[in-house]
Amino acid sequence: MSDVFFVGCGPGDPDLITVKAKKLIQKADVVVYSGSLIPEPILKLCKKGKLYDAAKLVREEIFDLLLKNAKKDKLVVRLHDGDPSIYGAIKEQIDNLEKKGIKSTVVPGVTAFLASAAALGMQLTLPGVTQTIIVTRAESRTKVPKREKISELAKHKATLIFYLSIQLISNLVTEAIAGGYKKSTPVAVVYRASWKDQKIIKGTLEDIAKKIKEEKITRTAIVIISDVIDPETYEYSKLYDKEFSHGYRKAKLKKS
Repeated sequence: MSDVFFVGCGPGDPDLITVKAKKLIQKADVVVYSGSLIPEPILKLCKKGKLYDAAKLVREEIFDLLLKNAKKDKLVVRLHDGDPSIYGAIKEQIDNLEKKGIKSTVVPGVTAFLASAAALGMQLTLPGVTQTIIVTRAESRTKVPKREKISELAKHKATLIFYLSIQLISNLVTEAIAGGYKKSTPVAVVYRASWKDQKIIKGTLEDIAKKIKEEKITRTAIVIISDVIDPETYEYSKLYDKEFSHGYRKAKLKKS
């Protein structure tokens, strides 16, 4: 029996796939992939293996595919968009395989919120603004614990990042303001980050819902709420400050 590889293929741009992920896809006998979320150029890397679209399958069918092929000692890749560990539903798959004596290996990938930050040319944490990133989703069919309600998370005034929530943008705005964000707080939405049809919409909590409605964006977008998007002021990092010493460099100028 062989291991099953849970592989992240990155946010969309085929050039952002890791070397390890590329090699596994090229060598794979079986690739079970996440529907339209996987770009065609990445699927074409699978030269000899058989492709299965998981979007057309239910949980039990996916599990059976992984299990029966791993038992035949085939190289099996379960291909996820972005990084498998973020909203990838890999825990249930790994646990079920383990019960049958099949080991799993997870190969990380570049996730969409990092590709979105890159598209925006922004830093998600800034000294003097925030040093915290919160990654979450709005509540819909998947319930969110009460302590993780948007209005509760908003109290931290951190960089707040949403997956799977663009269709609920009005709710995000209402809850973020209820939690303490000002209406003037900057918001950025990145649709299909790193894909050829990528689109960036920027605004504030006051106008972003209207802008998103006008652009008719209803899925596959990351929402970022934070003052780091357009900071009024921020502090320079201490790491390269001439008055700052660390393990690799002594301060070049003593404090007066």
